[in-house]
Amino acid sequence: MTVTARTRLKLWSVLVGVFVLGAVTGAALSGLYRSRASGSEAREKAMHERFENMRRELSLTDEQTTAVRAIIDETRNEYRALRAELRPRFEEPRQKARTRIRALLTPDQQKKFDAMVAQQDAQHDEEQKSRR
Repeated sequence: MTVTARTRLKLWSVLVGVFVLGAVTGAALSGLYRSRASGSEAREKAMHERFENMRRELSLTDEQTTAVRAIIDETRNEYRALRAELRPRFEEPRQKARTRIRALLTPDQQKKFDAMVAQQDAQHDEEQKSRR
């Protein structure tokens, strides 16, 4: 095999490898996105099923069912308030890490990194909206 033929073979191998890795990464991210998008519906359904199971297993009266549901709703609201209170405390270390990572990157990599971060932030915001 000539040097030119080997070089072409290596080039095609790299191109195919990059294509395959891109396809695998895209499929994985797509699956992750779909699972997170349907996650809030699944959580709601699971919570409802757990509540109905508890109501049935304990043979709760209508009055008890109403009281227990109110307690669960109050507790859920307390968790939401706690998450809202703690969320800002996570922002400083996150931003510090991003700044440190950006400092290691070339200008072209920084642009790509900024786009990735913006996409992650948008997904995170959507997840937070769906939990409310």
